[in-house]
Amino acid sequence: MKRVFITGTAGFIGFHLARLLLSQGYAVAGFDGMTDYYDVALKQRRHAMLLQSEAFTRTEAMLEDEGAVNRAVDAFAPDVIVHLAAQAGVRYSLENPRAYIEANIVGTFNVMEAARRHEVDHLLMASTSSVYGANTEMPFDEAQKADTPLTIYAATKKANEAMGHSYAHIHGLPTTMFRFFTVYGPWGRPDMALFKFTKGILEGTPIDIYNNGEMWRDFTYIDDLVLGIRGLIDAVPGGPETAVEGDSLSPAAPFRVVNIGNSDKVRLLDFVEAIEAETGKKAIRNYMPMQTGDVPATWADATLLQRLTGYHPQTPMRDGVAQFVRWYRDYHEI
Repeated sequence: MKRVFITGTAGFIGFHLARLLLSQGYAVAGFDGMTDYYDVALKQRRHAMLLQSEAFTRTEAMLEDEGAVNRAVDAFAPDVIVHLAAQAGVRYSLENPRAYIEANIVGTFNVMEAARRHEVDHLLMASTSSVYGANTEMPFDEAQKADTPLTIYAATKKANEAMGHSYAHIHGLPTTMFRFFTVYGPWGRPDMALFKFTKGILEGTPIDIYNNGEMWRDFTYIDDLVLGIRGLIDAVPGGPETAVEGDSLSPAAPFRVVNIGNSDKVRLLDFVEAIEAETGKKAIRNYMPMQTGDVPATWADATLLQRLTGYHPQTPMRDGVAQFVRWYRDYHEI
């Protein structure tokens, strides 16, 4: 039984990944800070569901607490670490940048140190499409430079990639960074567009639509995302013999970066219309200018993911929205 240590298991993505791995017979240890960035009750519900499996254990502590991270990893002795926990949110990084330094830089360093000490078979860490920053050539692919981050959130994730490469080189630690593209689906975060739009439409309150709706996103359904991560667990970077065509594998370390996206850009207004169709209600639209740090479009080239794993995200946006709205109604008993 492979043992996987996952940070952020009370979070949206970590919860879904843990649930998938548990269903496949893995032993999973979770680690989560249970911060109040959004409703802690939602996080507690996610952990409660995972704890129904005897193969799941969890530690609730902050990533910045080096001792807590070390004790949890030492007790579990994982084969693989998947580091998903972070201070998330592009817009919140404008209000509280220090939280991103503490969680995403210091916290990630603690996880990397634990991975190094235990000489895990594979360290996988979450990055973000936000690292592409001011890039305009689309779709985004891993070979593009990502030197123009537009928020401190994106900057911390780019720093994580650089930190990961250095540890992979110095310690021979196989490391994969995955760049997520606008993940959505059931049990999602309340600060994300789909959650806020659905809530506003059902309650009949206005929803804020930035850049007057002239925005495009590569919406990636949560089940597709975690299947991509699951495949990458087995795609361990090593020497040149582990490379595939168009690989981002480093020539200096067992390290690669991989996009996980749906490979299709969707207009924001089409996304809103899909929610309207599923709820049967029209949105009260409050058109707003572009927010500082935001980008007009994201679009992933996920060719490398498919070459490494044989899998590519494929859930149509309208199907994913329908699944979310059904979950939202059930969760809130609407």
